[in-house]
Amino acid sequence: MVEVAMSNCANARPTRCIGVRVLGVSKSIKGNPVLDTVSADFALGRVSGIRGHNGSGKTMLLRAIAGLISVDKGSIEVFGEEVGVDGSFPMGVGFMIEPLELWDEFTGLEMLTLLSSLRGKFCVDHLRSTLIRVGLDPNDTRKIKSFSLGMRQRLNLAQALMGNPRLLLLDEPTNALDEDGQETICRILRDERDRGTTIIVVSHDREQLDRIADVQYVMSDGRIREV
Repeated sequence: MVEVAMSNCANARPTRCIGVRVLGVSKSIKGNPVLDTVSADFALGRVSGIRGHNGSGKTMLLRAIAGLISVDKGSIEVFGEEVGVDGSFPMGVGFMIEPLELWDEFTGLEMLTLLSSLRGKFCVDHLRSTLIRVGLDPNDTRKIKSFSLGMRQRLNLAQALMGNPRLLLLDEPTNALDEDGQETICRILRDERDRGTTIIVVSHDREQLDRIADVQYVMSDGRIREV
């Protein structure tokens, strides 16, 4: 699907091949700039990696793209629609941007079912298959409070994948995962890219981004550049 879409892009206007466009975005918190005139285009159906040290602004950029924060200047478009207009959120977005507030007394399937009721009521078979996809057992009756950090990370990814989103925003998706879990994440991202999903991954791990990203950016002091 991606190969067809990208081949079509070769003969199309460049803007038709952009999934996310960030143009001159600035954001300050308590007088401290966290995003400084950030401009970048993230291609449709590709995995874009963003790396940088802690406090460089990469997580804040994901939050802005997801519509979780407002920006002071500039604009963000997701699939041609401007984010934040009339308080609107971009449609068809799945994200794991910070530790998910997990309800400790629920099982993994119960939690996805609850989130599903808020987002679109996906069928239980879809929820079960999503859990299996990230390496969790949908029949596991243990409560989330007994989950390891790695299991919680997998569950966080599962909620991002619910509903087959067109855009995935992932912040450090391989944190707390062993080698098998990291390979699962890489395989899922490759599959999602092949499905045509636009993916933006933030990671401090350059080696991981080298494995999964089609293009990489570096952020430093609230600014971004392609590498």
